[in-house]
Amino acid sequence: MATTVSALSTAQIQSLTTSQVRALTTADVASLNTDQIVALTTDQISVISTAGIAALTTAQVAAIQTADIEALTTAQIQAVTTAGIVALTTDQVQALQTADVAALKTNQVTALTTSAVAALTTDQVVALTTAQVQAVTTAGIVALTTDQVQALQTADVA
Repeated sequence: MATTVSALSTAQIQSLTTSQVRALTTADVASLNTDQIVALTTDQISVISTAGIAALTTAQVAAIQTADIEALTTAQIQAVTTAGIVALTTDQVQALQTADVAALKTNQVTALTTSAVAALTTDQVVALTTAQVQAVTTAGIVALTTDQVQALQTADVA
């Protein structure tokens, strides 16, 4: 079915129900081009399986609309590959819910680019666990703003 799904127009993609999107296989999701990813609605993105999210390429991850990033579940965020994390734009990073940031795996935190770390909101920084703060690269720590450093918990820097 992957070749069939990849042949759909963006209008056809947008017309899929959430039940239809939920039924897409990992191969179907992986076959979507970036225009089709952009065409997905927030409701559609929120029901893609974690395996489907894990199958996204860096270009596909970068194509996810900022509002759609907000709709991703914690499990979906955890399914994003480290290469996908690297592809996140600063706007996408800022759109992550604090609970999603707190649930990032340490290898995902390490994969955040310096600009992505610098883009974290103070609420997102507060949500980081000690293990996550320790996973931030040295360049990422250097890029933190004064407000972000002040948001770190004592245990994070002890």
